[in-house]
Amino acid sequence: MLYAHPFAEELNKTRRMASLGARALAADGWATLALDLTGCGDSTGDFGEATWERWREDLRAGWDWLAARFDGPRRLWGLRAGCLLAAEVARTLAARPPLLFWQPVLSGKQHLGQFLRLRLARERIDGGGSADGTQALREEFTVGRALEIAGYEVSPALALGLDAAELDLEGYPEQVHWLEVATGDSPDLVPAARAKLARWRGGGAKIQSRAVTGVAFWQTVEITECPALVEATVVALAQESP
Repeated sequence: MLYAHPFAEELNKTRRMASLGARALAADGWATLALDLTGCGDSTGDFGEATWERWREDLRAGWDWLAARFDGPRRLWGLRAGCLLAAEVARTLAARPPLLFWQPVLSGKQHLGQFLRLRLARERIDGGGSADGTQALREEFTVGRALEIAGYEVSPALALGLDAAELDLEGYPEQVHWLEVATGDSPDLVPAARAKLARWRGGGAKIQSRAVTGVAFWQTVEITECPALVEATVVALAQESP
């Protein structure tokens, strides 16, 4: 299992859950590689040096590392924006692997826009800010300028790569497990995900989806856990047809 982590601060918020997930998978017989992409965590380089293409190369290197050490079937596991990255890498492989997605980001453009709004909020607090909002910030990337956002220096190559990423499972030939977290006693997928999954399934994609009750651990102030998500993951993989 090769794990693709979320973007920016969501990585820090989700380390605990990723570790719990990896340990549960290991106990169930999966060798799991959770690497820090370039400029993140304990990896080499600074975040400002990261690019979307370099992150894809990092995942490919992790994929090859697993292949050199384990004989069993491999798959990609993504969390949030890591799902965008995992899906792109999966389509570059000679044989499409099964996928495991936790709370997938559907649109890189939307995800980047939410991140850029952190910069706008800071500018407004400081008494500034552009009337053009996130579009003005995107134009900064387009002309080759890096931006500091919420403590992260974001390169144009990283921002524009994320901006162009769109989760697409149209015709995907292998099993996809899609798990989300929602509040309440009867949790459900977000409406946008339900619509896309219906379309992809209509086109033949093999997607099993489920929502579990829990908190949005990727964005809470304190580090939180969602044991139900880990449990649902182990059960979903165990129920796969041989």
